[in-house]
Amino acid sequence: MKRIAVDMDEVLAKYTDKVIKVLEQETGYIINIEDVSGAFLSRSLPEKYLDIVTSYPYREGFFRDLEVMEHSQEVLNHLNNDYEVYIVSSTLQHPNAPKDKLAWLNEHFPFIHFKKIVFCGDKKIIRADYLIDDHPRHLEDFQGKPILFSAFHNIHENRFKRANNWLEVEQIINSNA
Repeated sequence: MKRIAVDMDEVLAKYTDKVIKVLEQETGYIINIEDVSGAFLSRSLPEKYLDIVTSYPYREGFFRDLEVMEHSQEVLNHLNNDYEVYIVSSTLQHPNAPKDKLAWLNEHFPFIHFKKIVFCGDKKIIRADYLIDDHPRHLEDFQGKPILFSAFHNIHENRFKRANNWLEVEQIINSNA
């Protein structure tokens, strides 16, 4: 059976949306996503907000209530019938994240068995037929078919097959089946 590896933040979960919301609540600063498109927030924000934003993934509970990407639940549930679907997140540098992410996955993707959830420090260990990720660095050395999930920070990337949403992911995978 073919295997699909799926990233979490900005692929299944709307991480940046929460960062924008929390930063505005705490500081009053409003991030206009169009102003920072094509770069990571860490390279786009005024310096006085960088420490605040980079502290978010270390906060207990920060990953627990992220919004779910549209159509991700239906598409992954469907693909899970014909493929081995693994969730893969390089999250170990944030001590509270694995617990929060596991609870989030159990709530929103209960059909993904805990044995198919991989929290790691480096995705180079992942062997699958497909890797769906928003970070080009994770796709660069991937041995299978990489799929770049569109996000504000990767709009200028053109080295990989791109999916703008989960319906496109399903089309790409089904067209290669």
